[in-house]
Amino acid sequence: MRDRLVWQAASLLLAYPDDGHRARLDSVDTLIGHLGDPDASPLRAALSGLRGLDALTAQTEYVQTFDLSRRRTMLLTYWTAGDTRNRGMQMLTFARAYRAAGAQPPTGEAPDHLPVVLEFAATVDPAAGRALLTEHRVPLEALRQALAESGSPYAHVVAAVCATLPVTSQDQVRRLISAGPPAEAVGLQPFQLTVPPRRAAGGG
Repeated sequence: MRDRLVWQAASLLLAYPDDGHRARLDSVDTLIGHLGDPDASPLRAALSGLRGLDALTAQTEYVQTFDLSRRRTMLLTYWTAGDTRNRGMQMLTFARAYRAAGAQPPTGEAPDHLPVVLEFAATVDPAAGRALLTEHRVPLEALRQALAESGSPYAHVVAAVCATLPVTSQDQVRRLISAGPPAEAVGLQPFQLTVPPRRAAGGG
C-alpha cells in the first residue's frame, strides 16, 4: 500500500498543470499524510516547489521541462527504442498489460507516458504496474538525473518513484545517457509515433 500511495501521488504531481492542478496538489497533500518519512520527504519537497508557481508559470515550466528536451521525456519507450519500429512493439506491451488487467489503454496520452503507468500501478494492477516500471528502471534513473541537473522540482517526484523499485546499475544508466535512445537501422524507415499534442493552456 505504501508504494501505491507513492505512485498515485507521483502520477498526480507529474500531470500537466491544467485547471485541475490545484485540486491534484491538495489530493497529494492528503496522500502524503498517510506516508511516513523517508517516503513522504521527496513528495513533500516537490509539492512545496509546485505550490509556489502560478498557473502560467507552472504550465510554461512543465512544457520546457518535459516537451523541449528528449533527455527529460516521460515517454518510457523512447528511452529504450527511440524513434524506431521496435518502439511500436514496446508500446503494445503497455497496452496489453492494461487490457489484461481489465482496463482500456488511455486515449488522451501514450500508454507509456509515466503518469499513466503510475496511475495504472496505483489503482488498477500493482503487480503489472510494478513490472512495467521495473523494466524501465534504468530510464527512470536517467530521467531523475536529468531533472535534478536542471533543478526541477519534478526530480523529487521521480526520485520517490525510483525508491519504490529495485536499485539499478549506474553503469547502465551512464551508458544510456551517453549513447542515447537507439536509432533505426540503416535502410529502414523510422517508426513515426504520433504523440498526443501538448494541451493548450487551461485545457484538459
